[in-house]
Amino acid sequence: MKRSIAGIITILSTIIGLTGTAHAAPVPLVMYSSQGYDQVIATAFTKATGIPVKLTDDSTGPLLAKVQAEKNNPTWSVLWVDGDTAFAALDKQGQLATYAPKVTFTSVGKSLLPADHSYVPTGTTTMAAFIYNSAKMMNPPKTYQDLLKPEYKGLIGMNDPSQSGPTFPFIAGIFNQLGGTAHGLSKGEAFFTSLKANGLKIYPTNGDTKHALETGAIQGGLIQSSAAEGEVLNFTAKPQAGFAPKVIYLPKSTLLPGVIGIDKKAPAAVQAEAKQLIEYILSPAGQAVMQTGDATGDSLFWPVVPGVKALSSLSAFPTAYQTIDPYFWGPQQAAVNTWFDANIK
Repeated sequence: MKRSIAGIITILSTIIGLTGTAHAAPVPLVMYSSQGYDQVIATAFTKATGIPVKLTDDSTGPLLAKVQAEKNNPTWSVLWVDGDTAFAALDKQGQLATYAPKVTFTSVGKSLLPADHSYVPTGTTTMAAFIYNSAKMMNPPKTYQDLLKPEYKGLIGMNDPSQSGPTFPFIAGIFNQLGGTAHGLSKGEAFFTSLKANGLKIYPTNGDTKHALETGAIQGGLIQSSAAEGEVLNFTAKPQAGFAPKVIYLPKSTLLPGVIGIDKKAPAAVQAEAKQLIEYILSPAGQAVMQTGDATGDSLFWPVVPGVKALSSLSAFPTAYQTIDPYFWGPQQAAVNTWFDANIK
């Protein structure tokens, strides 16, 4: 009888051990991302940690709409897109878990950190870079106000903020830079109204604005710096007659960080894995993967952690830049985009 009890105890111990092992297995992370290097990061992270990642890749605008639609029942674990204004808005809605990664940030990186650690910058671009066809536009603008001159009439294009997530921070940056009011109309609204009167053309996203530049529909475009810099690299490698893209940064271009955040409603085990992902992304290994995953696109970012150098193919970091308060501008995105759709498109 004693042997029988001992045998039963052994069997039960084995079952408990197996059950414990099963519960310890990694839970898949569901990552919503618009980053061009997200798949290679997901693959590298899984290889390094054994944690599987289920990726939903899309443009920033549709992903943010998806997150809002799932507000009461989120299915994402981590969100990784460009622009901290959207994350500030999510934080105000109580959707983000707080986490302070165990890394040091550069001075630029520190300027992009939220006080409550509700999201984390992973690198930065700017919005907007001014890309122009130097084969046709011999005298590019030196300021945003220059774009209102008659010589640029009908020649300038930009993205639609309702479809291109990075475009709202650009608009907010112009509003922030100009400030004040003019006869009851904000100077920012007045600027875009005047830009429209000067023939501004609106396209859905970076790719569409670049295509308009390539085909001669416009001669200058206001797009994300990584997209602009990538366009120059592509056409340096494969020149096209009559098209010689160049990039300049008008004062003051607005920093547009790549940002990652964790779903506050995710189970503790999932949040722990998400924190591992963030640590990996900010590590030298993770940064190297980011810089090789989309060589003529999103890999063209300026690092925000010390010891990591920007790709040599990328222009020097702009000296005349600004940061905007995401907690002020983030909640205004819907209203500003609605105004833009009604008055500028």
